[in-house]
This record gives sequence, C-alpha cells and structure tokens, in this order.
Amino acid sequence: MMAAGPGAPRGGGPVSVVLWLGILGAVLGTAQAAVYFREQFLDGGLQTSENSKFYAISSRFKPFSNKGKTLVIQYTVKHEQKIDCGGGYVKIFSSDLDQKNLSGASPYYIMFGPDICGSETKKVHVILNYKNKLHPIKKPIRCKVDGYTHLYTLIIRPDQTYEVKIDNEVAALGNLEDDLDFLPPRKINDPAVKKPSDWDDRAHIDDPNDIKPEDWDEPEYIMDTSDEKPEDWDHAVHGEWSYPMVKNPLYKGVWKPRQIDNPNYRGVWPHPQIDNPHYSPDYNIYSYENIGAIGLDIWQVRAGTIFDNFLITDDEDYAEDFGDETWGETKDPEKEMNIRQAEEEQQRERVAEEEYFEQWLKKKQGGKRESQKDRTKKSPIGKEEL
Repeated sequence: MMAAGPGAPRGGGPVSVVLWLGILGAVLGTAQAAVYFREQFLDGGLQTSENSKFYAISSRFKPFSNKGKTLVIQYTVKHEQKIDCGGGYVKIFSSDLDQKNLSGASPYYIMFGPDICGSETKKVHVILNYKNKLHPIKKPIRCKVDGYTHLYTLIIRPDQTYEVKIDNEVAALGNLEDDLDFLPPRKINDPAVKKPSDWDDRAHIDDPNDIKPEDWDEPEYIMDTSDEKPEDWDHAVHGEWSYPMVKNPLYKGVWKPRQIDNPNYRGVWPHPQIDNPHYSPDYNIYSYENIGAIGLDIWQVRAGTIFDNFLITDDEDYAEDFGDETWGETKDPEKEMNIRQAEEEQQRERVAEEEYFEQWLKKKQGGKRESQKDRTKKSPIGKEEL
C-alpha cells in the first residue's frame, strides 16, 4: 500500500506492510472526548497499488478498554477504480497483535466496512468476536458503489445497542443480542406440547374433482426407430445393439391435480414457548479489553482504493463533527471535480472524433481526385469535344 497524493507514483508497492503511525491517546479539553486513534493522511490517503493482491497494514495505539463506554470506529473509503471484487473494511485488534505477520488468520475483535465482489456481494460487514468466535450481523447493509469517497461509522454502546452510519446518516441500528447470534434464544418451543392431531395447517389441497386426462401417460423416452445399426458393430465388444432412446415429444411430465384453497385450513399452529434453560444473559457482549491496533487485511482484484480519516473515539458527537470537517468539506468539491473531468473527457473524445472524421474525409477526397486524374489521362478530351 502507498500514500495516494498529488504526484504519488502508481506503480508496484509492497504487498504486505506494517505501518507504524504512532501512538495517539488524547482527550479533548472542551468536549472531553477520548480520542484513542486518529490518522488523517494529509498527503492524500492510503491507497492500494497492485491488482490481485492481499494487503496487510496496521498501526498501534495506547491500549484501552471500552467497558462502560461507547466505542466509535470511523474512516473514509473511496473506490477510485471500478472495483469488481475487493474488501474495503478495517479490523480492530488486541494489543498483542503480531503486526509483522498480519494475515487473515490473525485474530481480531471487530471487522467493519464495505466489501464488494461481483453483483451479489455489495455489503457492509459488522463482525464481532465473542468468546473467540466470530459473529456476523444478520441484518443486510448495502455499501456505496458509486466511486465517490464515503464515510463509514460503527457505534457500539454500553447498553448493547449498535448503529451503522454511512455519510453521517443512519444505515442500520439495533441490539447486538438480537441481530448477532451471540447467545442461545431466550425462548424455545415447549417440547412437552405437540400440535393437535386434527390441526390442519395446509393452506391448499388437491382438487378432488380434478381427474388426470386419459392421454396423459406418455413415456419420457422412446426408441429412435429411424436409427440403424452401424455396419462395424461388434456384438462381442459392444453387446447386443438396440435402438437409442430419445426424448418423447408427447411426454407431459408427472401429472398433478390442481390446487384449491383448503376449507379446513386453521393457519400455522402457534407452538407454545417457554424460557430457554440454556439461555443466560451477558451484559458485556459489547466490551473488549486491551484494544490496541487497527489494520487493513484485505484482498483486491482491482486495486486503487483510498483509505483516509481514521478515527477511534468514545464520543458519537465528536465523530460526527470530525466526519463533517473532513469528508463533509471535500464531498461536494470531489463531485464537482468528477463532473468537470467527465465533461473534459467527453470534449476530448469529441475533438478526437472530429479530427478522425476530417482525416478520413481528406483521404477520401484525395482518393477521388487521384481517380479523376487517372481517368483524364486514359481518355484525353480533344478540342473538338470541348
């Protein structure tokens, strides 16, 4: 990975790098927001540089625990290329992370951010580690895929609620216990109660008045009697020859009577619920000890993604203000610049087309003049004809 700024080279860079951005643990005096990590690449951002590569890069900061406090993770992502498959997420690690050997196998606390692969995967990951097991969010969250810079924010609160924001607007929210499978369900079906034998939960049934047509039963395959046994057929080698089987054009499939509404339908049987004896509440699902590193551990088929404006804090308002002061100040100029570049590119294409047409026309006209000269030489006109 490399810093992406004015004049920054776009050539090959290292595939796996450990970046030490320094330790930042500051408390703002006015808002009393604890800022555990903040990195603004003022030279332009951190950018992937080679296609079809794994990237691993990380930074340490002073270890802390978010127990009893809100945890906010925020950064910006810009897929400058038309990305077809690649990650744009970050990971939060324990302070004992082995940075030099950072890989997909490195254990992490939290994984958050966009991931794109083909037409199927365009989502925002929220994956939390609970008792050394990773739990992805069950709620689908779609990421941005328009090529502009976007601000991604994850908020985890001590009341075990969470919130995902994209561009400082809420994209998803909920309760950690409800939306991630950390714990067994609070309620289960009562195993001592069974559905009554006369309970009919079939919404539709076969029409008893529907009768199979007499000409329905046709075999699926029939012999192709138009075929002939090959002259070189050897019974000792190939066995007895027989007509090959072909699909029967009259075959209609397996007959089934049409369906009608069941007059005895009583709906879905409500199985009585009881408290799950295996359920035990845990009010510390949200908390982690010794949070001490942030990193990118991603695979990209097409490189060029820019990461910037990293922030880890305990203050939601501070994070929102920080987003407005960074991403918020550049989003409109970025769009204006992209529009201007697109218009300039269209103008260049029009000029190139006009130049090509002019050259083609001159060449064609020149060819016509040459042809007329040749005809004049071959058939000279006399004075009398003139």
